[in-house]
Amino acid sequence: MLFDNVLLITIIASFLIAVLIGPLFIPVLRRLKFGQSIRQEGPQSHHKKAGTPTMGGVIIILALIFTVLKFANLTVEVLFLLLVTLGYGLIGFLDDFLKIARKHNLGLTAKQKFWAQGLLAVLAYYLLLYMEHDTTLQFPGTPWEIELGWLYFPFLLFLLVGTTNAVNLTDGLDGLLAGTGAIAFGAYAIIAWLSSMPDPAIFSAAVVGAVLGFLVFNAHPARVFMGDTGSLALGGALAGIAIMTKTELLLAVIGGVFVVETLSVIMQVISFKTRGKRIFRMSPLHHHFELTGWSEWRVVVTFWLVGMVFAGLGVYLEVLR
Repeated sequence: MLFDNVLLITIIASFLIAVLIGPLFIPVLRRLKFGQSIRQEGPQSHHKKAGTPTMGGVIIILALIFTVLKFANLTVEVLFLLLVTLGYGLIGFLDDFLKIARKHNLGLTAKQKFWAQGLLAVLAYYLLLYMEHDTTLQFPGTPWEIELGWLYFPFLLFLLVGTTNAVNLTDGLDGLLAGTGAIAFGAYAIIAWLSSMPDPAIFSAAVVGAVLGFLVFNAHPARVFMGDTGSLALGGALAGIAIMTKTELLLAVIGGVFVVETLSVIMQVISFKTRGKRIFRMSPLHHHFELTGWSEWRVVVTFWLVGMVFAGLGVYLEVLR
């Protein structure tokens, strides 16, 4: 009953804050002409979305911050989660701003983004050292674990950078990332609570409410996009909660949709460079299904359902262990 009350109230509060912020913030983005630039090589049906306000991830971040400050204790674990969320959100904000200022779909270069993400990973690692964070990895669904020691840092770098970019790749259709993100963080709210980590659980629940509130404005046809501001922030938060709950490897299951999306891009690039042929009509994978004739809404709902299966499997494996 306590679980239902605390986490449900957190989700509702965060949802309502996002819903209240949206109508105030979206018109500001329109007045500032902070519109989305669409990739020329993307699906033709997306070109009509050009000019839709972006940087809506600020709505998610504000709702998250207000809710966490209200319902969670500012423990070192929560401060770590806020660091990776706000830090990667700031990188995304800079990327979005440059795209708008330059009026095309190129913001930070890949190298600039990687170094910024890497620097933040270093800061996160030093905070973990201060926390005397456990450097073992737990194998999902088993009692087995492996001690990484100093190798935990390169693993952390891979986890943070890889997760933020994987989540970013998934943000390609109206409501796709908001829905799959809510599902993944819902699973982590359950896992954190069952692991007797109430504050990280509340943090996860706050993310669920914030992205669901944002989904009110981002569902097809979207009135606002979260941009890299939101997708990188969510990626950082997702990697962060996996680190705090010591389910780093389980993240590949709970975030299975993000893994599949990333693998589709990797497979497409390797196939084209080695054989001169494409495996998919377009990558990431959600675009492939669009180009086979699926409606955007059908793709999104299908990916949500697949995300639920992955999340449910992840929770089951953690409970099994």
